[in-house]
Amino acid sequence: MKIILHEEKTFNNIDYADKDVFNREFVKCLFNGCNFSNSNISGNEFVECQFIDCNFSMTKFGTASLKNVFFKNCKLIGVDFSSCKDFLFSVSYENCILDYSSFFKKKLKNTIFKKCNIKEANFTDSDLTNSVFQDCDLTLTQFEKTNLNGVDFTSSYNYNIDPELNRIKNAKFSIEGLAGLLTKYGIIIE
Repeated sequence: MKIILHEEKTFNNIDYADKDVFNREFVKCLFNGCNFSNSNISGNEFVECQFIDCNFSMTKFGTASLKNVFFKNCKLIGVDFSSCKDFLFSVSYENCILDYSSFFKKKLKNTIFKKCNIKEANFTDSDLTNSVFQDCDLTLTQFEKTNLNGVDFTSSYNYNIDPELNRIKNAKFSIEGLAGLLTKYGIIIE
């Protein structure tokens, strides 16, 4: 099948909801206010693209390639990033909703999560080395066998991280957030 290439294009308010979008390569494209909810974008390649004010609720990313992709003010509820291609996988998020999303076994070194809601997400077996969670709500988000070495959690909150089940060397936490490391012990911190 022939791949359709889009370079340095801007897509404004396009409605891809409930549609299958295949055989596309997007390079340095801007997506503004687009709706991808319940769509299937598996197998497409996104290189140095930006998504602003887009809705990806329940979107199937499948084997999509995300290379240096930036999401801002986007809804990414229930998205499974775990099956995206690993080669050069690089994403960052600002002011996004990532509730119920999965990053199972994903390599996410140096990833920026800024002012995001990341409730009940799954980071099991992922590598978040030197990533930053800045002002993020991590309520009921799962960290298990996760590499959190060097991760900055200092301004984030509502996390529950078991130091015995995760690698946390040089990770940064605020004094107020330390309770999130001690939850399993059932102790009361006042």
